[in-house]
Amino acid sequence: MAKRDYYEVLGVARDASEDDLKKAYRKLAMKWHPDRNQGNAEAEGKFKELNEAYDTLKDAEKRAAYDRYGHAAFENGGGGPGGFGGGAGPFGAGGFEDIFEEMFGRFSGGRQGARANAGRGADLRQEVQITLEEAFAGVKKTIRVPSSVACEACSGSGAEGGSANVQTCGTCRGAGKVRAQQGFFLIERTCPTCSGTGRTIKNPCKICHGAGRVQRDRTLNVSIPAGVEDGTRIRLSGEGEAGLRGAPAGDLYVDVGITPHPIFQREGPNIMVRVPIRMAQAALGASVEVPSIEGGRSAVKIPPGTQTGDSFRLRGKGFSVLRSAARGDMYVQVAVETPQSLTPRQRELLEEFEAESAKEDKSSPESEGFFAKVRDFWKS
Repeated sequence: MAKRDYYEVLGVARDASEDDLKKAYRKLAMKWHPDRNQGNAEAEGKFKELNEAYDTLKDAEKRAAYDRYGHAAFENGGGGPGGFGGGAGPFGAGGFEDIFEEMFGRFSGGRQGARANAGRGADLRQEVQITLEEAFAGVKKTIRVPSSVACEACSGSGAEGGSANVQTCGTCRGAGKVRAQQGFFLIERTCPTCSGTGRTIKNPCKICHGAGRVQRDRTLNVSIPAGVEDGTRIRLSGEGEAGLRGAPAGDLYVDVGITPHPIFQREGPNIMVRVPIRMAQAALGASVEVPSIEGGRSAVKIPPGTQTGDSFRLRGKGFSVLRSAARGDMYVQVAVETPQSLTPRQRELLEEFEAESAKEDKSSPESEGFFAKVRDFWKS
C-alpha cells in the first residue's frame, strides 16, 4: 500500500510553519493515541503513520529532502536521489555542513554532541496571564502543560523490559551517522535506521510503541519575578517535550501577559495615574490623596493655578527594574473638572467672579495670549 503524503497525514499545507505542524500533530496524536483506542488496529496504524510524518517534517533537513523527492528520499537506506537521503544537489541538503563536521567535528566533540541531541524533545510555549499588582510584587503561578513525558513502563528507553533490549544500531554501529563516497568527498549523514541515536530496539515497548514517551498533562510552578513586563518570555530548561528514547527534553517558554488595570497605566518601570480634581482645588491649591500600586496611599500637593494635564512625580513609587536595584517613579496627572450642576448661590458667585475677571483678565494668561493672536489674525 502506497504511503500517504506526510502533509496530508498531518492535515496541513506544504508551507505550514513549525507551530502549525506541532498543533496539528498534538491534536491528531490525542485522537489516535493507543491509550485512548485500545484494541483498535486502525488507530494504532494511524498513530504510527502520524509519528512518522511528524518526525520527518519537524526536522528541517529531512523536510527539505522530502519536499524535493517525496518518500523516495528515505528509501533504500536513506539513499534517495544523489545517494544521501534526498539532499539538494550532489552533496545533499546540508552537505557542506557535514563535510566540515567530518573535518573538524572529531576534534570538538561535534559528532558525540549531535548523537546526544538526536531525537531531542520539541520546545513548548505556554501563556500565563497575571494582574498588574502581581507584576509589581512578583508571583508564583501554577500552569498545566500538555506534552510528551518519559514512558514509565520502559523508563524512557522505548524498549520492552527497559534498556536491556536496546541494541547498538547495526547500520551506523552506534555512531548515529553513516558515510558515503561522492567523488573525492566523504559525506556523512544522519543514520536512517536509528534516526541518529546510535541504537535500535529489538522489542518495542507496548505502551509507547518504541517512542520512549507518552502524552500526559503536567502541572508546573512558574516563578514570575517582580517588575516583569507584558510580553516577557521565561525559559524553563528541560521542561518541554520528552526526547525520543531517552534523548534530552526540550525547553518550555512561558509568555507573560498583564491584564489592563482600571486605575493605573504602565510605561516601562513608571506608573501613571490620572486624578480628577475640582475647579476650585485647581485654582486655590489643595492636597489630594492618591492610591499606590502596592495598596498604600500617597499625598500629592496641588499648587494654585494647576491646569489639566499637569503631572506630579512621586519618586521610587514605580516598578522594580529587572536585574537591577533601581525602581521607577509614579506620575500623577491632573484633570480639572468643570461643575455640571450649580446651586443658585454657586452660579451667583461664579458670575461675579467672571465679571471681575473680564475687566482686567490677568488670571488666565494662556486664554488671553490665544485671543490676542486671534485678534491679530483678524486684522491681517
